Amino acid sequence: MKKKLFSNHRLIPVLAVALLLLSVSGASAGHTGIDGITGTTFNLAAKADHITTADGGNYLIWGYADQGNNDGFAGQRAQYPGPTLIVKQGQTITVTLTNHLPEPTVSIIFPGQEGVTAIGGTAGLLTQESTGPGVTVTYSFVASKPGTYMYHSGSNMAKQLEMGLMGALIVRPSLGDEYAYNHEDTRWDREYLILLSEMDYRAHDAVEFNKPFNDTDYFSVYWFINGRVAPDNMAEAFVPWLPTQPYNNLPRMHPGEKLLMRVINAGRDLHPFHHHGNHARIIARDGRMLSSDGLSPDLAESVFTIKAVPGQTVDAIFEWTGEKLGWDIYGTPADGRPDHDCIDGNGDGYADPDNPANNPYEFCEDHGEPCIDNNDDGRDDTTGERCKNGWTKAFPTILPEKQDLAFGGWYGGSPFLGGVGDLPPGEGGLNPNGGFSYMWHSHTEKELTNFDIFPGGMLTMLIIEAWNVDIP
Repeated sequence: MKKKLFSNHRLIPVLAVALLLLSVSGASAGHTGIDGITGTTFNLAAKADHITTADGGNYLIWGYADQGNNDGFAGQRAQYPGPTLIVKQGQTITVTLTNHLPEPTVSIIFPGQEGVTAIGGTAGLLTQESTGPGVTVTYSFVASKPGTYMYHSGSNMAKQLEMGLMGALIVRPSLGDEYAYNHEDTRWDREYLILLSEMDYRAHDAVEFNKPFNDTDYFSVYWFINGRVAPDNMAEAFVPWLPTQPYNNLPRMHPGEKLLMRVINAGRDLHPFHHHGNHARIIARDGRMLSSDGLSPDLAESVFTIKAVPGQTVDAIFEWTGEKLGWDIYGTPADGRPDHDCIDGNGDGYADPDNPANNPYEFCEDHGEPCIDNNDDGRDDTTGERCKNGWTKAFPTILPEKQDLAFGGWYGGSPFLGGVGDLPPGEGGLNPNGGFSYMWHSHTEKELTNFDIFPGGMLTMLIIEAWNVDIP
């Protein structure tokens, strides 16, 4: 039987929508790097605990717990997914696992890592295994290649991965932490982990109540990003009301920045992850650059949906500039906005980000109309208007009447980036910075629910913030 934290089923859709909107009201969950634990020595334990879902579910999980690293959370409860391990290329990594589960054997394998050795426990099919309560196994390997990887149990995997024994491993390159790989083209300004998984609650109930479960009848009803379903994944990381689900996912960025998407499919189903706003450039799969020479991502491909295959990792770089949107995203005097320049000194079509007169990374073609000045008199040959940085008059934006708009909770009241305006009573206040929001979600539409309740599941929002908005 499905366990509920509250029983009024009709309230769930209303509460889900309310949480979905309130979760981004502060818009402070973004970050430059990824939450996790760093170092070369990690002490993990396999433990049992429970997670909650946004529709009121409460389910048993098995998870890896941090038992004492440099993050100040020694003796943690199990978490879903396991702690993200962040290491540096070339380091020798040691991971000690202690079994606190009733399961006869538990282990860890590290796909993509070469020369893994293990001490303790007994030999299993794939690696050394912990065979009982308190039995430890120590794994060691050299993190020789940078990239995004997964780690997970190598024992009875159909059961133990479903129960939650998996996590992310990130190897930072020797070139520097701000790169995905050892090449300039992989440099990022912000990075986000997108670990995808799913759950059939019947399997978890069967384990908790010691009942048989036919795995051939598997049918998932929950879909997670970083261990949370929407809207919970857009709340802050490490909120106290999700003690076993510490990681969130709410990507935020400024125009022109490079956002590194570290996508991991830790489940058994294919998850086509669709990112509105622009294409992304896939630079690597399974911790290996898409490269013809092994030195640069020259075989990178541009996609608008990342096909996340079970067990696979994908690194992709996403950019947003406002190019070709058809209007000046910062507004013009004709729209009642302050005048500003679009100075493109290097001729790349974008406002120079280091010029204080500019709104950085504005697409200049949307700022006005091209100026054709063949006789070099400083004026357009056809209209006679004065040329300014290659453009003449501002591109007009014709705004619709309010009665023609559908006001959503994330609409700031203005179509301009960083702008806010009047909204009808009961709307607004959820986008205080006037950012542009784009849904990022699974393109398998049923996965946008929590046990058939919409909205939920494998979805989040990307928020494009104006350059004067601080993103932690």
